[in-house]
Amino acid sequence: MAGSVASAAAAQKAAKLHSLNGLFAIYKKQGPTSADVLNTLKDKLLKEADLKQNSKKRKKQILKIGHGGTLDSSASGVLVVGIGKGTKMLGTMLAGSKKYTTVGELGKATDTLDATGTVTQEKAYDHITKEEFEEKLKKFTGNIMQVPPLYSALKKDGQRLSVLLKRGHEVEAKPARPVTVYNLSLTDFSPPLFTIDVECGGGFYVRSLVDDIGKELSSCAHVKELVRTKQGAFTLDEHVLQEDSWTIDRVAESIQECAHLLSPEPAFKKPRTDPCHTSDAGNGEAGDEKEQS
Repeated sequence: MAGSVASAAAAQKAAKLHSLNGLFAIYKKQGPTSADVLNTLKDKLLKEADLKQNSKKRKKQILKIGHGGTLDSSASGVLVVGIGKGTKMLGTMLAGSKKYTTVGELGKATDTLDATGTVTQEKAYDHITKEEFEEKLKKFTGNIMQVPPLYSALKKDGQRLSVLLKRGHEVEAKPARPVTVYNLSLTDFSPPLFTIDVECGGGFYVRSLVDDIGKELSSCAHVKELVRTKQGAFTLDEHVLQEDSWTIDRVAESIQECAHLLSPEPAFKKPRTDPCHTSDAGNGEAGDEKEQS
């Protein structure tokens, strides 16, 4: 009797899981890749519904799930997830605006442009003032050209550049490409550390920004901490599900609660030119995806 009741409950959970369609946001903690986090979410949902996934048959996946823009493994924050038919909506997340708060460190450059890499250069930074820093930020606001990091998920011959580098292959930098920065502000200046908020469009790398700022200040710099605080209309403070809430019922509720957020963003946002403006929420880096897994 107890077994049949349990089976019926699992069947109801499975039916509800299969009925889920839409977008919601989860919290990605520092450490795992975005792919790792997504797999953990998927495993928890399938286990709750007493279902098993056949990983060898991609076309017969019993749960369709994906994310709308990777965060570095060393970064944390908002990760938008599509489930069921919602996976077809993830493209809007890649193209939409994103907000990040990053802590950078002056005086040291690394090969990955963040704290996970090997220090490749050290330079003085005691000549840099807050006023000079804010003035230099103006150069990085608006429509600019940016060279993506070597350690990235961009591909060469079908292989991610980061993977090729880890295997010892020589990799050439990708050419500079146009990106957009809507807001950029210095919120703390305590050398060698500084904190900036950035709102940007798709394809933007915060690691490249921090590296470029260091060079512009006749020094060098790398990212120490990175948090994505907003992706599209999904914010860190209001919409993300923490890992202890990764259940079928909470995902269903979140999809419903967030449905009103999915109206299209304006096709064009005018970049601000005041670097002292503090972003209201604080992308990985909008696409700062060393792994983009």
